Amino acid sequence: MSALVFLNACSTGAYFWQATTGHLQVLAASEKIDRVLLSADTSEKLRTQLQYVQDIRKFSIEALALPDNRSYTTYADLNRPYVVWNVIASPVDGLNLKTWCFPFTGCISYKGFYQERDALELGNQLKADGLDVAVLGVPAYSTLGFTPDPVLNTFINYPAGELARLIFHELAHQVVYIADDTMFNESFATAVEELGVTVWLAQPGRADLKLQYENFDQRRVAFRALLAQAQADLKVIYENKDQLRKDEVLDAKKARFDLLRADYGKLKASWGGWAGYDRFMAEDLNNAKLGVSGLYTNYVPAFKALFLKCDGSFPRFYAAVEALGELPADKRNTVLDNLVDVTTQNASTKANSGTCL
Repeated sequence: MSALVFLNACSTGAYFWQATTGHLQVLAASEKIDRVLLSADTSEKLRTQLQYVQDIRKFSIEALALPDNRSYTTYADLNRPYVVWNVIASPVDGLNLKTWCFPFTGCISYKGFYQERDALELGNQLKADGLDVAVLGVPAYSTLGFTPDPVLNTFINYPAGELARLIFHELAHQVVYIADDTMFNESFATAVEELGVTVWLAQPGRADLKLQYENFDQRRVAFRALLAQAQADLKVIYENKDQLRKDEVLDAKKARFDLLRADYGKLKASWGGWAGYDRFMAEDLNNAKLGVSGLYTNYVPAFKALFLKCDGSFPRFYAAVEALGELPADKRNTVLDNLVDVTTQNASTKANSGTCL
């Protein structure tokens, strides 16, 4: 998940202060990776992971045409599990997310804080206003290239494939970012990460890393499908809420979340008890959390179809996405919806029809 906290700092008062000082503290804690690798105090585990980062960054420039700048050339240990915490909110009877509007980023569907207590304080205020609220820890964010993004202890120990996925995602935000459209931005970056990690893992000598990644990714895909089905079912309930009493809507909501928990229990059992999503399911499982999950995946098939129409050329793909982003929101959504329809109908033949935008 990307939290553009620093760019959101052009707010006022306390929020401006925490965003500015928080980001500057991250930068101040950063040290060049080359220097960390030379230090005798660096553990072998960290050394291996940082070497992966250097390989991933080189690959992102040469093979994916992602930005060649100082991002991911430094490392910082923040001595905490997340770099920021995002607050997300929605109505108790709807999946539409509350937005906050800022210069540069436009309106986005979350508000980020460098201290968990600040995020929890806002979350409690929003809960008191009658909203569903989720406070999510975030391992990384992008400043869209305004400052170098460092490698952080919050994600450095990810498996190599996941490490590549995250870096490709955050660098993609530096290529194209459209104000006021979180779903567009996150779906695009997710498409880049998935396309990129597939190519990175296909290189010789990466068979074990590829298997490790595919095993985890299969679980992620199954879990996302579970959330997507729950989201679709709840959307039907909320679209018909005017025909029901409020207590009936909330009872139907509760029943669907109970079913989601039960379905997760079955999925977890099929994984032999692997508990990687237990925390997600245990904390703040509500409309806000389900609403934000769709922001990252809804248009991924559309962007992948566009990549095929651009003959698998990343530079042409980025140019097409940038051109698409310049369209009015309703028109670009129509284009993306049509691309999704094409992949659904016949991905093998129709996705290649037409020309790159």
